[in-house]
Amino acid sequence: MPSKTLRADTFVVGSGPVGCAFARTLVQAGQHVVMIDAGPLMSPRPGAHLKNSYQYQRNVDLFTSVIQGHLHLLSVPPNDRPEVTLDPSAYRFDRSRFKGFVTDGQNPEQDPQRNLDAEAVTYGVGGMATHWTCATPRHHPVLERSDLLTAVEWNELYQEAEKLLNTRTDAYDMSVRHRVVHEALSEEFTELRDPYQVRNLPLAVERRTDDPSMVHWSGADTVLGPLAIMNLEEDCSLLVRDEASGGSLTLYPEHLCRRLALTPDGERVEYAEVVDLTRSAPIRVEAGNFVVAGGAVLTPQLLSASRVDRPALGRYLHEQPVSFCQIVFHQALVDSITADERFTDRVNEHHKRNPEDPVPIPEDDPEPNVWIPVGEQRPWHCQIHRDAFHYGGVPPNVDSRLIVDLRWFGMIEPRAENRMTFSGCCHDTFGMPQVTFDFTLTPEDRATQHRMMRDMLRAASVLGGFLPGSEPRFVAPGLPLHITGTTRMGTDSQTSVVDTDSRVWGVDNLYLGGNNVIPGSNASNPTLTSVALAVKSARRILSPAPA
Repeated sequence: MPSKTLRADTFVVGSGPVGCAFARTLVQAGQHVVMIDAGPLMSPRPGAHLKNSYQYQRNVDLFTSVIQGHLHLLSVPPNDRPEVTLDPSAYRFDRSRFKGFVTDGQNPEQDPQRNLDAEAVTYGVGGMATHWTCATPRHHPVLERSDLLTAVEWNELYQEAEKLLNTRTDAYDMSVRHRVVHEALSEEFTELRDPYQVRNLPLAVERRTDDPSMVHWSGADTVLGPLAIMNLEEDCSLLVRDEASGGSLTLYPEHLCRRLALTPDGERVEYAEVVDLTRSAPIRVEAGNFVVAGGAVLTPQLLSASRVDRPALGRYLHEQPVSFCQIVFHQALVDSITADERFTDRVNEHHKRNPEDPVPIPEDDPEPNVWIPVGEQRPWHCQIHRDAFHYGGVPPNVDSRLIVDLRWFGMIEPRAENRMTFSGCCHDTFGMPQVTFDFTLTPEDRATQHRMMRDMLRAASVLGGFLPGSEPRFVAPGLPLHITGTTRMGTDSQTSVVDTDSRVWGVDNLYLGGNNVIPGSNASNPTLTSVALAVKSARRILSPAPA
């Protein structure tokens, strides 16, 4: 029996940027929205970006441990290798007699050759947006964008999503390193034409006016806007009322949706089964509409647990191959800073404060954020910047001002064979069906990624020499955390899970949001596109099509 029943106009599962885009659109239209997240509240403003802290802006490498602490690997194959240095007197057993036994949450159904080894999720209010890179480019109109929407629709939705995320391209114009990198690459890639030449990376970030050496990174709280100023209630929920519309948003951290219960005919969700994880208390949530925006793995997981099975559920899984390296600036590039009249005042002021510092880059100089967009002859997205990642650590004896990261994101052909499945017997930490990945690249995909690596090497050679330990390589599959397609949008219920308004086929009041809805290939960061599609879906909830 549920300990209580909650009622709302719309119930939203997931509090990342996509869930918050649904919530804000609906609340400001007068709806009463209940939102839950399985993870805890991690900041005074719900879903704020944790990198806005002073110490992480002064030394971005310190943020690496924060990212590592928030990522939960999804599928770890069994490892039967013995611990040969274990004390001989310690307990052990004959593994040949217990072949079905696994430890430490390993997944006995996972083939390590077909796994996305590094694929992970974040449990917490704000989701991945508490530590994301904030890169928000628009998808390429031919190679990446779906033709299910018109160019006019895409443009209007992208404009709205850019407002919600506070996307800008000018936050790093004043950076010495940004200009040096931008100009060096522009001189090298002269064959690229507008709008696919070397450009500033679109970012959900704003430079602070009170201290121009600092920025404010957008999180899920940015998407909520005025709704992020919430009051703590007696039941530990967070509540905000929108005076203009009369709507409201109630947020419940550490609440897990275990199942969506359908009506007997399967055409509507009747209620959601939720558990308060802090009290182990079951809760029933009744609503007119239900939105699942838990990410590209946890969203299909909930549908599978709810027996909302569709032929395409979990299929057409797309994840971006990524090549990566770090370079240390060429001597000539560093020397050119001193000789450049544009930087004279800043360099002189820096040396005045730090006369023993041989590097002509101010200690508070913002990092570069440069972009080479996806192009029809170059089907990969390129980021040249400095950021904290859970890979690519910096040796302590190398000045971090001289280091630049290069990340080239590739695209593959979506195939139904690339998929995730959910176990009927194994469960994850939260007691939900364990996910198993089945993912491979085609020969054509592999050839394209080799071309992408060659292109990254071309850019790297212009900027500097490789940092020891961060020489060019492909990162582990799944490491971008950019899965798309697992509940993809379409016009055919056999090859898609949702229609063009992100409504699940055959269930009138169930909508999905997130990267999982994106139907096709993509190399660019998917968040902006997912927020745009969430806005479209929220508008459909507010103005349902006639029967």
